[in-house]
This record gives sequence, structure tokens and C-alpha cells, in this order.
Amino acid sequence: MQLTPDDTILFTLAGVAINATIVNTWVIMALLTGIAAIVTRNLKPDVPPNRWRTALEVTVGGIVDQIAEITGNRDPRILYFVGTLFLFIVTANLLTVVPGFDTPTASLSTTVALALAVLVAVPLFGIGNRGFAGYLRSYIEPSPIMLPFNIIGEVSRGVSLAIRLYGNIMSGAVIAAILLAIAPFFFPVLMNMLGLLTGVIQAYIFAILATVYISSATATPPPGESVPRKDSA
Repeated sequence: MQLTPDDTILFTLAGVAINATIVNTWVIMALLTGIAAIVTRNLKPDVPPNRWRTALEVTVGGIVDQIAEITGNRDPRILYFVGTLFLFIVTANLLTVVPGFDTPTASLSTTVALALAVLVAVPLFGIGNRGFAGYLRSYIEPSPIMLPFNIIGEVSRGVSLAIRLYGNIMSGAVIAAILLAIAPFFFPVLMNMLGLLTGVIQAYIFAILATVYISSATATPPPGESVPRKDSA
């Protein structure tokens, strides 16, 4: 039983083996880019919105509202980053219903890459909001003795994100394989429905956790700490 798309080599490019994880990641990126380009091609004030544009606006509006509830502001930089993460993961998970499509989120390399993106983005957002010195000072609060523990906590965030996403996708694949072996004519529809629901929930949880981590890094420093701040659009 094959559980990861990393094992499926589709072709070789300049001596480099290209597996299903890479190809399907490209497919998702092209799909999202194409949909966005098509839906927004007539994005003008005097053009009434169609159903696709309305759906896109509702989706973006929902993401903005969730970010605002967690961070207390509508910083578009967080929207661009977290929104992209959510749309990529949810699209990858929903496409599991397509026959022959192996979701890249079933690969540990993909989940680790997504977690590393969050791990790098958190200090970047923190430095951009609090300044370099202000952000580094947060690692020794409330006492310098907390420095190693804060560093460990920062790294563990990325590890937990990667393992959580990968573990949930892989556990779903294992359960589906077992049930299909037991009753191949009854369980496919049920497992597809359960897989779609789980995929949406996992994308939502990943995006929420990324937002929470960014919010903690960009939180207002204690009184008396002078830190340059940028007004959010």
C-alpha cells in the first residue's frame, strides 16, 4: 500500500526525478492562479459581480474576519500569507476526490515546507511590527533565563504544525485503505465525504494556528517599550 506521493516518480527532468508530490503541487498552484485570474479579469466598479466573484469575495471576507478576530486588526500582509496557506491546503485536500490525484499534503516534505514557511514568517512579522531589537527582546521576557525555553517553543511550533497536518492526512489514508479492503462497494462514498470534511478542518486549523503564532509575535509590547509600529491598511 502506497501512502505517500513521494514514491511515485512521474518523469525525470535534467537528471532529477520528479515525483507526484512536486507535480501535483504545481497543478494546485496553476489551478489557484488560473481561477483567480479568470474570476478577477473584469474586476471593475461598474461591472456587477457574478457568482464566482461573489464566492471569492465571501471566501476572502471570511478569512479577513477570522484574522481580525485573532489579531485585532486587518493587516493585509497577514491575509496574503495565511490566506494563501489556507487556500493551498484546502484545495489540495479537496482534490483527493479526483481519481488518481495524490494530495501533496500526504507527503511529509510538503507539510514540513509549509511549517517552515510559518516558522520563518513569524519572526519576520514580529520584526516588521516591533522592530529587530524589540522582537529579540521578547525572547528574554519576562527573564533572560527564559531564552532557551522561548527558542525551543518557537521551533516546536513548526514541528507540531508539520506533524499535525501530515499525521491527520496519513491517518485518513490508512483508515480509508483498511475500510476499502473490508467493504470496497460501500465505504468509498462515506470515506470521500469524511475526507473532504477532514481536509477543510485541517486547512482551517493550520491557518488559525499560523495566525495565532503571528499574532503573538506582533503583539503590542509591554508599556515603556518604545517600538516603531506600522499602520495597517
